[in-house]
Parts: sequence; structure tokens; C-alpha cells
Amino acid sequence: MTSLKTDPLLTPDDNRFVMFPIVDNEIWKMYKKQVDCFWRAEEIDLSKDLAHWETLNADETHFISMILAFFAASDGIVLENLGTRFMGEVQLSEARAFYGFQIAMENIHSEVYSVLIDTYIKDKEQKHKLFTALDNFDCIKKKSDWAQKWIHDKRSSFATRLIAFACVEGIFFSGAFCSIYWFKKRGLMPGLTFSNELISRDEALHTEFAVLLYNKLQKKVAKNKVIEIIKEAVEIEKEFICDALPCRLIGMNSHLMTQYIEFVADRLAVQLAAGEIYGTKNPFDFMELISLEGKTNFFEKRVGEYALATTDKDDGIFDMDTSDF
Repeated sequence: MTSLKTDPLLTPDDNRFVMFPIVDNEIWKMYKKQVDCFWRAEEIDLSKDLAHWETLNADETHFISMILAFFAASDGIVLENLGTRFMGEVQLSEARAFYGFQIAMENIHSEVYSVLIDTYIKDKEQKHKLFTALDNFDCIKKKSDWAQKWIHDKRSSFATRLIAFACVEGIFFSGAFCSIYWFKKRGLMPGLTFSNELISRDEALHTEFAVLLYNKLQKKVAKNKVIEIIKEAVEIEKEFICDALPCRLIGMNSHLMTQYIEFVADRLAVQLAAGEIYGTKNPFDFMELISLEGKTNFFEKRVGEYALATTDKDDGIFDMDTSDF
């Protein structure tokens, strides 16, 4: 386990209460990039969605309902981990700034998923079941249990748990994001699919930040352990989106979805220096823009023109002369 005394990211320092001087420019830029991507729940226009919802068949409405129920619960779990573990463990001011802003964004994600459920589902009993999904649906609870075991894990290092939550945001969300993009490809549910664009962009950035932090830690997790964690997440995600809530309900090919999950996992494994595990290519051309593949820098793409003016200017803010302090 990494010693708090030897890793600068985790070493307590009274200077963490003050933002400047910036110690790590890469982490600071990642924080500023997240700020640039800020958006609000009120910016999602659902005016056309209800008419589309009425045209969907029972399988499709069930699928979307369950996906939204999973997301609504999952953002709360990510929040729990940030608030009770990571924010208290990471000591670098700019890293804590990123997590602080991520908490705000996760709250917005959670609000949007709740609004979507509240808008689409008119039956009060069904709505309540979706809002309490962890008590009602085993396939959602299984994913939740895996994530929560890492929150409550007092033995594993920060690095190990960082990888686990990179899997939560990078793998556990992948099949659901992909399935909603399938509706966009069909020209359906513009409010749902636009919110999916924004949220998937945010979650991709959160995953990238986890990778960035991990690669800055002095003591890494053994390669075989990294692979083990990723494989566990992949198997749970495959079971969820291909078996328990099969994507064939909305006309997607389960075999191709399996390949897509493996593709996403491989990208994460490579970023974590574990190498490809599956050697699988992206089977969905419509997902190319939001994949973690380097050919398209998703974070630079102004999705739906919802990004604030860039702060990446030559104004010296990222190259501070620390001798002034």
C-alpha cells in the first residue's frame, strides 16, 4: 500500500487550503477544462420527448426506464465515494478543485436523470420503483454493490480504488451511454440524447482525470491486479446490458455490444499501462466520436455548443512563476 508520507498527491500539507501556487499544471488544466464544460439541468429541452415516448414499444420504454434508474442511483454512489473517501485522501489543491467541481456536476447529472424519470413515467408506483431501483432490481443492485465495496474497502490503496472508480465511470456507464446513442442514431428522444451527450462527455473527462492521477502516483498497482479489476467490471457490465437488460430489446446486437464494452475496457487498460486485454475493435461507427480513442479528442469537441469560453490562453496562468510566492 502507498505510504501517505511518500506520495506527494496524498501527503497532508497545510498549503492545500490555498489554490496558488499551482503545483501540477496538467491537473490544473484538467480542472479548468471541466469548468469550461459546465452546464445546467434547465438547458435540456424535453418538449419533443413525450411525443416520441408514445411511439416507442413496451420493450423500448422498459429499457430506457431501467437505464435511467441505473444512472440515477449510480451518480449518487460516485458522489458518496468522492465525498467520503477521495476528497479526504487527495491533498493537492488543484486535484481537490477538480473533485469539488465533479461533485457539482454529478449532482446535475443526478437531477437530470430524476427529471427524465419524472417526465416519462406517469404511473406513480412504477416511478417510485425506479427512484428506489437498488431495492427493486437485482441487475442494478449488483453494479451498485461492486462500486460500494470499494467505497467501504479499508485495506486497498488509494491507487487500487482509483482504478476501480475509473472502471465505474469508464466501463459501467459505457453500455448505457451507447444504447442511448442508438436512439439518437434513429432520430428519437432529442432531450434524452442531448443530455446523454453532455453527461457522457463529463464522465469521459472524469475517467481521464482518474487516469491522469493514477499515472502521477509514485506507487502503482500490480499489472495483474489492474487487469483483474477491469475484467470484473467488464463481466458485470456485459451481464447487465446483454443479459439482465438485453440491448436487443431496442434492436441492438448483443454480440456487438459485448465487443464495444471490451473495446472501451481495452482503451482504459492501455491508459493504465496494463496493455490491451481483449484486442477488440470498436464495432459501432456511431460511437466513434465519444470513444476514448485518440483519433477524436472528445473533450475538445464543443458538444451542442455547450461549453464556456476556453481558458487555455497564453496568459501565464498555467505557467506561474512560483518565485513570486
